[in-house]
Amino acid sequence: MNSYICNPNFHSHTYKLLKINTVDTLSYKTISANKETAQKEWIQVDAAGLSLGRLASGVAKLARGKHKTSFTPHADCGDYVVVLNADKIQLTGKKWDEKLYIRHTGYPGGQRSLTAQQLFDKDPIRLIEKAVKGMLPKNKLGSQILSNVYVYTGEEHPHQGQKPKSIDINAYL
Repeated sequence: MNSYICNPNFHSHTYKLLKINTVDTLSYKTISANKETAQKEWIQVDAAGLSLGRLASGVAKLARGKHKTSFTPHADCGDYVVVLNADKIQLTGKKWDEKLYIRHTGYPGGQRSLTAQQLFDKDPIRLIEKAVKGMLPKNKLGSQILSNVYVYTGEEHPHQGQKPKSIDINAYL
């Protein structure tokens, strides 16, 4: 498809007719996924022996949908992720004793803190959920994406009916 425009030549008082090739824009239409068109799958990840940060980074990427070609930043187009063996996670160095999880009660002098070991002893699931939550957007979309992540201690989980595909998380790091 050709178009012609008139271009004035500023060095003299003549006009030149320029031929411009235009591209059919319909063949280059960008497809933006939304909640209804997203192709969501169930993925199962084994956390045994993996480092907490590397696991959380891969889980956040899968839950957000960044590994897909149809990734859309403003939509929940990620997969459902089931993390197993949360009680067999590893931390490197002295992080078990020196890494602090700080919260505040809302009252004066109400700052409370737990080490990673104390939080792990209370509930190993919360350790992974906090790490994944920190790697997601800090808005309503991040909360929605975090609800697609299911963490369990041990091998058993109630999502067998969805037939989750077991993957190696190291491929997504």
